[in-house]
Amino acid sequence: MGFFWTIVVLLVALALCWRYLGSYMVAVYEGRVHYLGFIERPIYRLLGTSPEKEQTWKRYAGSLVVFSGLSIGLTYLILRVQGSLPLNPQHLGAVSPALSWNTASSFVTNTNWQNYGGEETMSYLSQMIGLTVQQFVTPAVGICVALGIIRGFSRKGSPTIGNFWVDTVRGMLYILFPIATVAGLIFVGQGAIDTLSGPAHIHDVLNGVTQTIAVGPVGFMEAIKQLGTNGGGFFNINSAHPFENPTGLTNLLSIILLLAIPVALTYVFGKMVGAVRQGVAVLAAMVIIFGCWVGFAVAAEHQPNPAVQAAGLIHQPAGNTEGKEVRFGVPSSALFGVASTQTSTGSADSAYDSFTPIGGGALLTGMMIGEVTPGGVGSGMYTILIYAIIAVFLGGLMVGRTPEYLGKKIQATEVKLAGLGTLVMPIAVLAITAVAVSLHAGRVGPENAGPHGFTEILYALTSQGNNNGSAFGGLTGDTTFYNIVGGVDMLIGRFGIMIPALALGGVLAAKHPVPAGAGTFRTDSPMFIGLLIGVILIIGGLTFFPAVSLGPVVEQFSHGKFF
Repeated sequence: MGFFWTIVVLLVALALCWRYLGSYMVAVYEGRVHYLGFIERPIYRLLGTSPEKEQTWKRYAGSLVVFSGLSIGLTYLILRVQGSLPLNPQHLGAVSPALSWNTASSFVTNTNWQNYGGEETMSYLSQMIGLTVQQFVTPAVGICVALGIIRGFSRKGSPTIGNFWVDTVRGMLYILFPIATVAGLIFVGQGAIDTLSGPAHIHDVLNGVTQTIAVGPVGFMEAIKQLGTNGGGFFNINSAHPFENPTGLTNLLSIILLLAIPVALTYVFGKMVGAVRQGVAVLAAMVIIFGCWVGFAVAAEHQPNPAVQAAGLIHQPAGNTEGKEVRFGVPSSALFGVASTQTSTGSADSAYDSFTPIGGGALLTGMMIGEVTPGGVGSGMYTILIYAIIAVFLGGLMVGRTPEYLGKKIQATEVKLAGLGTLVMPIAVLAITAVAVSLHAGRVGPENAGPHGFTEILYALTSQGNNNGSAFGGLTGDTTFYNIVGGVDMLIGRFGIMIPALALGGVLAAKHPVPAGAGTFRTDSPMFIGLLIGVILIIGGLTFFPAVSLGPVVEQFSHGKFF
């Protein structure tokens, strides 16, 4: 399929997801979908809760933190004792303490950063019970936080924002499980491996060589990996491996899956606040930025690889094919990379370390602007609404009146919480990057020197701080230093934004809306869309540009041209 038709099919599929998946999700979270009630109701009884027992934002946030903490502990325990557990045909031993900490923090925060090769480190049980389970749980938790802030806008004088346990159960039962099951069948039907048998051993009699080919329960893990914007794959080379991503169809399906729920959530937002146009405005801002980044990355990767040029191969008509899978090609690989890094997915069907400096910079900066275009499952929605509150505040200052968003006055408390939500990630990423480049334990990680080596460090810590999980591939991350600081980086990037978002939901839900007046700044207009885009780019640009200029920008200029 040509790249033009890939874009057409992608747009049509996402338009359908926006309208119909979005409508279905509204029905699920409003409690109008009950076909799995025979499973749902016993879970509520076991948890001692029900849809009628709603929570304040503090109780909601407390439930989220306790649940996530228990999940980290359980995942850590499974990895530490995997050598004594079943479903381990390769007889792999316990994962080291530092790597177990990093991996548990990674999968519970929806990051799925992997400082290991899955086929050589994790048993089948660890992959399924320890990691794949979290790939269902964490996107459901992300949607919970998005619902918390959306309900803050839609409710009037309410002390509650929903029930965390009910929202989590509904998200997994009615949304993630059914879609992932269907997608998993497609992946397996196209050739993805899904088996509990041990690795295949092949002996080449002619050359006297024996090869071990790793297999495992891959296909259905691949489906939720993409759908939940998780990104953690069974194999070390992720979606570039033919057992994970065997055909062009599965590659396109992967891109659709990782964008589907984040796009649909804009419809959920508009429908739940009673004005679909508000969701369309947020979606328009996402689409414009996403489209610009795709064009930028595709143009960059159509340029010759400067390292290959330096080796004497001047004519490169297909562009930078280094590190790309032939079955996908350059444009689709660039599209996949942008889609993966502008959600919190982080999966890869090519080697990002082999992108041109500017192509790699497109992936890096896509994360730096907060992963809101469209962002991860849930996380993209609540983060862009935080940006929207700041945009409304600035718009209110411009027209000289108290800013309002969807009838709710945006006052000092809301602005402080929104400011905290936007600044916690860049502060954490830049501070930890400064520590990494200052200490010997951090500087020995990158395999390259100079600006490219700095980019490898910056990319890794940006990816973890944004709960993305994609890797440049040139950083030796399985060290005590990077395992520990990476785990801290991921936890700050997840909960440092979630808690302010839920607090915003609680504060807004308690307010009564005020009627719109002649001077009210419309938040469904092209002017608001432009202002929202400007806020996203300015906050990301002003915060990260100095660091980016020391990495991909100076590296690109060292080759004598920008493009």
